Amino acid sequence: MSSGPEFGLAAMYRIMKKSGAERVSDDAADELRKVLEEVAERIAKQAAELSMHAGRKTIKPEDIRLASKNVIRL
Repeated sequence: MSSGPEFGLAAMYRIMKKSGAERVSDDAADELRKVLEEVAERIAKQAAELSMHAGRKTIKPEDIRLASKNVIRL
């Protein structure tokens, strides 16, 4: 969908370090970025569909919450 990465690698390193990783490889940070961007795109797409179904052009927080529950099954 997008031409380049939307999330920075530094954020991926911070997430993994905060989660307990002592060291993080560049490939691991890049892979996490790819996975998170794919999940984010799926959530955004479904949230847009939910807002349109509700007769709105604006995506609201509840659209994101519902879409994220459907996409990642939390």
